[in-house]
Amino acid sequence: MPVQSCGSAPGRAPSGPCGLPGFNAASAAGAEAALLECFGSRRWAKRLADHRPYPDLDALLAAADEACYDLSPTDRAEALAAEVAPGLHPDAPRSAHLALAAAHAAYECRFGHVFVICLDDFRPAEHPDHVLAGIRARLGHDPEQERVVTADEMRRLARGRIIELVSSQ
Repeated sequence: MPVQSCGSAPGRAPSGPCGLPGFNAASAAGAEAALLECFGSRRWAKRLADHRPYPDLDALLAAADEACYDLSPTDRAEALAAEVAPGLHPDAPRSAHLALAAAHAAYECRFGHVFVICLDDFRPAEHPDHVLAGIRARLGHDPEQERVVTADEMRRLARGRIIELVSSQ
């Protein structure tokens, strides 16, 4: 089931340097490319790549959080455009696919971008229920409230993907 969780963004193959030492030693272009798989803002990726080396994972994650907080609306839109809406396993019942498609369409119509949610704390079998519940709950948000929630979900997704990137050996 393609979902938004830790690891490379849906539809993107994991790649990049091995471990934090490899990330720190990678070329600027290589580090930026690996970071773009974690979060689709070129400004964010360049900022993190330019501030290497990081002494440890916590320092990298803190820098990633800070860079997320400093993004412009244009940078956030670029990152959102790189995301794929969480979906269902192809073998799921047609009715489930239709319900999820309708929920995604309603969300995108209301807010103008793909629905994002970090599912790292849930078992894969629970993902569809959390996605549908999340969409339903967040459709009640006003645009500013949803902007804040979306930014936090994107930050959480980036953290999980960075952890996987620098933890791969």
